Amino acid sequence: MLIAKVILFCVYVSVRLSKSDGGLILQKNVSVSAVFVFGDSFADQGNNNYINTLAKANFPPYGVDFMGGTPTGRFSNGKTLSDFLVKALGVKDYLPASLDPLLKDKDLQTGVSFGSAASGFDPKTSTITSTIPMSVQSKMFKEYIVALKKNIGEEPANNIITSSVVVVVAGNNDLILSRRLQHDVLDYPNMLVQLILNFLQEIYTLGVRRIVVFSAPPIGCFPDVRTLVGGPERRCVNEENNVAQLFNSILKQQLQFWRTSFPQLRVAYIDYYNPLISIIENPQKYGFDVADKGCCGTGEIEVTYLCNKLTSTCPDHSKYFFWDGFHLSEKGNSVIVNHILQDLVDALF
Repeated sequence: MLIAKVILFCVYVSVRLSKSDGGLILQKNVSVSAVFVFGDSFADQGNNNYINTLAKANFPPYGVDFMGGTPTGRFSNGKTLSDFLVKALGVKDYLPASLDPLLKDKDLQTGVSFGSAASGFDPKTSTITSTIPMSVQSKMFKEYIVALKKNIGEEPANNIITSSVVVVVAGNNDLILSRRLQHDVLDYPNMLVQLILNFLQEIYTLGVRRIVVFSAPPIGCFPDVRTLVGGPERRCVNEENNVAQLFNSILKQQLQFWRTSFPQLRVAYIDYYNPLISIIENPQKYGFDVADKGCCGTGEIEVTYLCNKLTSTCPDHSKYFFWDGFHLSEKGNSVIVNHILQDLVDALF
């Protein structure tokens, strides 16, 4: 990854917490030079387009509402969590994929996503899905930093990293795929949390000082999980949700303990579970008509290649919380970011 030699000054953004084009922006004066995102399909901005895997979304109707309707590999009809977060943090409008060969210097200097759909912290997960595991994503970040220092100088590069925000959205595929290979219900969430802490430790040693960690969502309420194991009535699957809640409780506790060892580090644990449950149980309250099915096709099972140009979509994309059987619609992502932004701000700044 080559970056032209330029002198980079961290951008100091002065914004306020208010409604702006349907979204919230920060209230405090903060320095956010860049945003770096790691994780799975909730964080993949198109990296899987460039690897040999079936976990792709670079075809219609994905991206139908994104910048002219061109599919980019984002697992949504439009903007993702990452896009709304970088906008809210005052950095830029969209977060690109790190493997995109068309990246410009300014894109690299203000952040990219290393996320890979269907990946996870457990190496078994990415082996099953042929995707980029979290351990490799951290190596990609390390290579990025080396290239950045080489091309713009060590001090400007260090300023980017220390003034950046790192976002981690992963663990969902581990809980769905690799967990079933384990025998002890409690052992696997504990092992997974330890892998997460190891990942965060490595990111910290690279100079990162502000980290956002998303909890697991209520995976038992995702449309395709309801269809596969939710019975004829497609109910939320309690077993899956209970595992997610157990994982979240361990993660939150261990993060609180872990960050006490790093006084310069700020960590925001983001509850991804309860906001989704609230919307799924009360969709009309948040402006949605449907929250138990996706907009694509029947909405019950379609995801990746099953959601394709031959499948129809719902008449009004903004009325569906989910876009496909697993991923949120653009409006769904917007509502979630609006919901969690205050907690993120309070923890990081």
